[in-house]
Amino acid sequence: MNSLSIFGTSSDAGKSTLSFAITYLLHHRGISVAPFKAQNVSNNSQVTDAGGEIAIPQYFAARAIGLKTTPDMNPVLLKSGGKSKAHMIVNGKSVGDKDVWDYYRDIKTLQPHVKKAFLRLQKKYDCIVAEGAGSPVELNLMDKDLSNIFVADEFNTKIILVADIQRGGVFASIYGVYHLLPKKLRKNVIGVIVNKFQGDMTLFDEGVKIIEKKFKIPVLGVIPFKPFNLGFEDSESIMNYVQDTRDAKIKVGVIKLPHISNFTDFEPLVVDKEVELSFISNALDMATCDLVVLPGSKRVVDDLAWLRERGFEEKLSSLETKVVAICGGYEMMFEKILDPDFVESDAEVTEGFGRLKGDVTFQKEKIVKKGSYSVFKHIIEGYEIHNGIAKKRCKSKENLYGTFIHGLFDSDEIREMIFTEINPNYKGYNFKEFKAQAIREYASHIDAHIDMDKIQKALND
Repeated sequence: MNSLSIFGTSSDAGKSTLSFAITYLLHHRGISVAPFKAQNVSNNSQVTDAGGEIAIPQYFAARAIGLKTTPDMNPVLLKSGGKSKAHMIVNGKSVGDKDVWDYYRDIKTLQPHVKKAFLRLQKKYDCIVAEGAGSPVELNLMDKDLSNIFVADEFNTKIILVADIQRGGVFASIYGVYHLLPKKLRKNVIGVIVNKFQGDMTLFDEGVKIIEKKFKIPVLGVIPFKPFNLGFEDSESIMNYVQDTRDAKIKVGVIKLPHISNFTDFEPLVVDKEVELSFISNALDMATCDLVVLPGSKRVVDDLAWLRERGFEEKLSSLETKVVAICGGYEMMFEKILDPDFVESDAEVTEGFGRLKGDVTFQKEKIVKKGSYSVFKHIIEGYEIHNGIAKKRCKSKENLYGTFIHGLFDSDEIREMIFTEINPNYKGYNFKEFKAQAIREYASHIDAHIDMDKIQKALND
């Protein structure tokens, strides 16, 4: 059976959600399938069952169909670094910061890692759904592209193009991307999916005819826009969440740090009908919030300086402000941040906000683990990704809950504990059940609007 590449005709065309949905639908058609992305750029990662980090979309897609996760599903992951650098993770393990120009210059050294990961998955699964990155036809970068052209050419994958109609210029983007693909790859294009359509679907009937008759590209479906507030890849994606706040009882503000990480921590709040969630960048906005969340950060010292520059320190240091601080945010709450080996910054000692006694020390070796944790007298399933170490994984003190553990709000008990302190009328909900139902509904929505029979037939040819 052939494997499949999902190419966008632009960035943010919906590749991640469609890759997840098609993986899910193939699985439920009895096909042994696994998600894959050669290289991801995201501060949003998870700890795999096999150990090591991968980006959220591949983790999410795998868990949605009950697969054990492995670094093979995302062999190269880049996270924001200082200045022109990126923190690089290869095969789930940190290899340190790398200059962006050096990364592109040495891109061929990463190709063997991608090939080996893909081949290992191919031995276990009949079909690999390989998500692309950005546009596959950035002509000046095509020889440095791991996720699109390299994978499609190396493994002769079938290709689906995904076009975002909301951006405008949908015809030009489809025609342009298709004709700029290498000739060999054009032959492997199954067709195009037009995504995020809003309004009367019949208005695009003529558009389908144009694409199929004039461009000679089959249209595999036109998908009406449907919010899916799970599995966010990057901070820009989560900023586009859609929330129903008619029954909201509690206002929660998440501080949008410049290097915010692991923002899937807040998915349970986005879909909680009793919570109005906002991402705030101004200290004055804290006044309207019942609870402020200081999230994870890939650059803790830099983001701490940003908070001070923006006037957040007075409120965050005050015992009157109710705060949940997670990972990097938790580290900021101590008296001092010590970085003797300059792991994260040029500062050996940085003053924290001081609401927790003691220091945090950055160590060279990153802690990457997952499991069951005792957090605030509740057992939760969570994970850790951090260089900072302190005496305790979590502490609560005078309106402050702080922890290294991600996945805190996935726990119904934790949400109920924190939110009933704010409003005793908070009822809560079962996030695990909600998530399973949301996945089924979204996959059914995609199934109803694309031609899965044609896709499966092309994969079998």
